[in-house]
Amino acid sequence: MKVLVLTTSYPRDDRDPAGRFVRDSVYAVRAQGVDVDVLSPASFRHYGLAYGYGIVGNIRRRPWLVAAVPPMLWQFRRSAARTDADLVHAHWLAAGAVAATLRKPFVVQVWGTDVELARRVPLLARWILRRAALVLAASEYLAGEARALGARDVRVVPAVVPVPDVVAEPDEPPHVLYAGRLSPEKGIEEFLAATDGMPRVVVGAGPIRVAESVGAISPAEMGGYYARAALVCVPSRREGYGMVAREAMAYGRPVVATAVGGLRDAVEDGVTGMLVPAHDVPALRAAITRLLQDGALRRRLGSAARAKAEREYAVEPAARAIVAVYAAAVGR
Repeated sequence: MKVLVLTTSYPRDDRDPAGRFVRDSVYAVRAQGVDVDVLSPASFRHYGLAYGYGIVGNIRRRPWLVAAVPPMLWQFRRSAARTDADLVHAHWLAAGAVAATLRKPFVVQVWGTDVELARRVPLLARWILRRAALVLAASEYLAGEARALGARDVRVVPAVVPVPDVVAEPDEPPHVLYAGRLSPEKGIEEFLAATDGMPRVVVGAGPIRVAESVGAISPAEMGGYYARAALVCVPSRREGYGMVAREAMAYGRPVVATAVGGLRDAVEDGVTGMLVPAHDVPALRAAITRLLQDGALRRRLGSAARAKAEREYAVEPAARAIVAVYAAAVGR
C-alpha cells in the first residue's frame, strides 16, 4: 500500500516542533511496512502562511495573509496531484479540502484548531468530511466534534507518543512542570496563579510574557524536563487532544489537568492523574499541592500513567491502529 500524507504542519528539521506528532506517526507507519510519502508546505509555495505561529496564528498576527489562502491551497493541490498513491491521509481540514479534489480515496484527521474554525464554515467542513472514506480523531472529544460537523464514520486513533525505555527519578525537592504555548487558552495564567510560591518550571513561548520561562526548546530537549519533574500540569481552557499530557505519562509522571476536551481521554482522575475544572485556580492549587507533598501517590499515579501510555500511545500499538484504518479505507 502506498499512502500520501498531506499536512499543513511538518518538521523541517530535528529542532522544528511544527507537526512533530504527524512525523512520529509517519515514521511509525513506515516501520509497519507501509510506503508513505509526505507533502507539506516545505515542498510548495505557502506565501508565509505556514510555520512560525501556524496558519491560524500567522493570519491573526497579519490579517492580510488571508488573501494568500486560495493560492496556497492551489499550490498544495497541484503538488499533490503529481504524486501517485493508493490512499491519501489528510491532516487537518485544509488538507482535507485538497484531498477531496484529487479523485483518490482519502481519510481526513481532525485536530483541535481546525474543528474550532470549522464551526464558522460548517457546510464546507461537512462537504469534506462526507467525502472521506473514514475520519480519524485522536480523542473521543474530537470524534464527537467531527460527528457534529457531519462525519459519518469516525475512528478514534491516538497519536503516536514515543515511550522511553528507562526514566530517571525526578529531581529533589519535587517541582511541577508546565510545558506548552504561553497563551490564554492553554491556561498559563491559571497555572502561574495556582503555583505562586511553589517550586515550578515553565517551558514555552507565546503572547503572554513569563520571565522565568526557559523559552521554546527543541523536541529532543523536552524529555529531560519531563524526567526531572515530579508532576506535569496541563491547565488548558480548551484542548482537542493534549499531547503534553500524554508525553508526560510516557515518562511516568502524574498529570494534573483540566477536565476539558481530549484531556479527559488521557487523564483518569485518581488513576493516572488528577482532573480539576477549567478556570478553577483554587482546585488546581489544591491538586498540585497534594501531589507535591505525597510521594507515594505520585509514584502510584505515575506508574499507572506510564502503563497506559505503553498500552495505547506507544509506537507499535498506535501504528497498528492507523494501518488498520488505512486497510478499512482502501477496502471501501
